[in-house]
Amino acid sequence: MKTWPWFVVCTILCWGAYVPTLHTGQLGFGPKNGALRAFMFVGLAYFLVSVAVLVYAWITKAEPMSELSMRGVTFSTMAGLLGALGALGIAFALVGGGRPMIVAPIVFAGAPIVNTIVTMIWHKPANPPGPLFYVGIVLAAVGASMVLRFRPT
Repeated sequence: MKTWPWFVVCTILCWGAYVPTLHTGQLGFGPKNGALRAFMFVGLAYFLVSVAVLVYAWITKAEPMSELSMRGVTFSTMAGLLGALGALGIAFALVGGGRPMIVAPIVFAGAPIVNTIVTMIWHKPANPPGPLFYVGIVLAAVGASMVLRFRPT
């Protein structure tokens, strides 16, 4: 049995709960200006998880820590920066008046579209995408629009 689908489901559940959880955390700091304090604890959580995973990898020798490449370090750090800036963007969107029921559908429908475009630029597909691929891109945007238009109030 393949394990990767379980990790995908885990990520969907975690990221799906991220925006409302962050918003609740911001509100826990008071009605105004909780964005940076909430973001600080998001960063702390990232740090704690990464340290725990690195300690596990070191103890079990699951990952050879001595084999680092400049390309791997550079792009992994860039990915971390993009993730942190995205989290900061969500934090400020929420404190700026955005609500989780509005911010999350826009982010989580828009991000896969951007991901697909960036991936196709960096890893050119062997065959050009067919028309249904572009229909899927449009449907992702339409789906987010429908979620926003018909959201519960």
